[in-house]
Formats: sequence, C-alpha cells, structure tokens
Amino acid sequence: MDASGYFENMVGCLNRLPGIGMRTAERMAYRLLAQPDTLLRDLREALDRAADGLRCCERCGAVTTPDRNPCRLCVAPERDDHIICVVESPEDILILERSGGFKGRYHALLGKLSAVQGDGPADLRLDHLVRRLARDSVTEVVLALNTDVESDATAALIAERLRPLRNVNVTRLAHGLPAGSGLAYSDPVTLGRAMAGRQSVG
Repeated sequence: MDASGYFENMVGCLNRLPGIGMRTAERMAYRLLAQPDTLLRDLREALDRAADGLRCCERCGAVTTPDRNPCRLCVAPERDDHIICVVESPEDILILERSGGFKGRYHALLGKLSAVQGDGPADLRLDHLVRRLARDSVTEVVLALNTDVESDATAALIAERLRPLRNVNVTRLAHGLPAGSGLAYSDPVTLGRAMAGRQSVG
C-alpha cells in the first residue's frame, strides 16, 4: 500500500466516528501526521490501552473494565431493580448519573435508528432489553433518548416492541429537553426535572 492508501485508510477510520465528517477526518489525520512523536504516538498508546482495559458492560452497556463486568451500576444493591432507563450511548449513562435524578438500572442501545448510517433494529440492543425485562422484575422502562427524528423513531419502535409486556409501563423524559438537542447538552438540574416529569408512552 502506498502513502495515499495509508492516508485514505486513516481518514476512513476517523470518518466512521460519530459527528466526524470527511473534511474533519482529513484535518484530524493531517494534524496527527504532523506530530508523529507526540500526538500520534499518544493516541496510538491510548487506543491500545483502551482496547485492553475497557469494555461495554455485558448487562447495561456502560463503560467498564474486563474485571468488573457486569459494571458497578449493575451490581450496586442500593439501586432499584424495578426500573430501567434506556439510553442511546454509554455517555448518556454518565450524564444521567451526574444529574443524580435516577436510581434504577440502565440499558444502553449503543445506537439509534438511522437510515443515513444504515442502522436498523438489528443494530440496537433491543432483543437484549426484551430478555432483561422477561427475566427481571421490571415494572417501568424510561426512554431517556435524544429529541431528534431518529431518536423519536427509536422510541416508537421500543414502545411497540414492549407493548405486549402488560406489566411494564413505558415512559419518556418530558420537561426540559429542547427539541433537536441531546442529553450531552443538558445541565444536571434540567435532566433531574426531565426524569421527575417523565410521561407514559403510547
């Protein structure tokens, strides 16, 4: 492979990250190559350490280590087993934990429905969620998804999939989340109010 091939491969990998367009990926690649003994080396080492030392929790999808899987949130005895909060990414779990407004368990979908990205129902952890609900004594599922079109479609799909489970109430965050924004842009007070004001779905 020649230099252009290596560079295109690098840009292609960066472009696969969420929110990174092709032009941004090219700028990032050029910056990394301009600092091979510092930035590029440090990034390579960080990625190697992450590959060995980080995992997504087998139960909820949060970031954890291989020796703590299930993660601390899944095994903490003081948390409420009867309520599961469904989020799109592990980052959302961290954000909600900082808000202090939720004391149940979590379930990260690790994505959302997206025709542009080619992500359909099979790419989400929906089957795993249904199995958890069938196995555990869950009475409420809170959909703490973002407020864009794809997230709304994802919420509708989840509500439809869970409708046969008569003993499970499906709710969604209500107040305080502006349309078109995500959990990452909300402050802890807003998130706490949204969790307290969740509404039934369907």
